Amino acid sequence: MNLSKFNRITHRDLGYLITGMAIIYALSGIALNHKHDWNPNYIVDSYKFKTSVGLNRESFNDDTAREILKSLPGEYRYKASHYPSGNTLNIFIEGGFVQINTLTGEGIVEKISKRPLFFEVNFLHYNPGKWWKWFSDLFCVSLIVVTITGLFIIKGKNGITRRGAVLTIIGILLPLVFLFIY
Repeated sequence: MNLSKFNRITHRDLGYLITGMAIIYALSGIALNHKHDWNPNYIVDSYKFKTSVGLNRESFNDDTAREILKSLPGEYRYKASHYPSGNTLNIFIEGGFVQINTLTGEGIVEKISKRPLFFEVNFLHYNPGKWWKWFSDLFCVSLIVVTITGLFIIKGKNGITRRGAVLTIIGILLPLVFLFIY
């Protein structure tokens, strides 16, 4: 087997092997790049309401908190409650909280849930443990190998000695330009 054939086989087989991983990392990377536009890990649902149920601080207890939750649309599992400041009541529920202004009875419910698929792939992007770190390093090495073997697949005017060289140099310079600009 000559070097050119070995290069093509390595590029092809390793490329197939890492395709899924590259897509997962790319989706996660896009999501994390735009975390100032949206929360890539959690969905936060909130709505406002008004109540008059048991807002008297002196008589307030766990049963009163449960009664308030029953008066709201939806089902909520009560965890705890407290008054962090004078006119504010916080009721903690599974996956979120309820906050009520005890003077006006106006409140807000916030429920937090994991964003399907993105929560898990973002978790992997954060390198969650020792074994994943090594897996991630192996994946990065595989990307380097696929990239280098890809440089030598095409020959002639579109190969690495002409057009390919120009495009490769541009690809190296683009991130460096952004580093110097920002």
